[in-house]
Amino acid sequence: MCRRRPQADATAARDDRWDRRRLLAGVGAGVSAALAGCTGVLGGGSPSYEEGDVDDSDGEPRSADELVAAEAVAEEESSEGVTPVDSLSLESHEFVLEDDFRGATIQGTVANDGDDRIQFVEVRARVYDADGDQLGRYLDSTGDLESGSSWAFEVVLLESPDEIDGYDVTALGTPS
Repeated sequence: MCRRRPQADATAARDDRWDRRRLLAGVGAGVSAALAGCTGVLGGGSPSYEEGDVDDSDGEPRSADELVAAEAVAEEESSEGVTPVDSLSLESHEFVLEDDFRGATIQGTVANDGDDRIQFVEVRARVYDADGDQLGRYLDSTGDLESGSSWAFEVVLLESPDEIDGYDVTALGTPS
């Protein structure tokens, strides 16, 4: 013999289950956010870029062979697993025009000021023309930046030096 629940009781049971699901989802999201905030490792959200100046640089365009060599070392594909990390700091950065195949570069130093090793570090640089239009995005990366140590980076840019009017740069990482 099958017993049917009255319609009002069935609706109330479904509403109770829905309320419990919402409560559990909310508690789970809140606990996750609280734990992430308590660790103090991740810097949160979007990366913060520092602007850099480009002095008038009258560099010559690369030859075809130099361009091939520069394209081989210029990194343009960013990593998905990197985020702002509080313990990473840009100690210095500047636009440098090298007189070899590298041409236009952004060079500087990133420090790990935290207590833990950073598994992967990525420096991202965006370059702009005189109108403020972004010309490209380039990067340099390294692995295993120990606590208290620094890393000298060099981002190779593929634009001709006379096209570049400014840049900005940030350091991201993957904590270990």
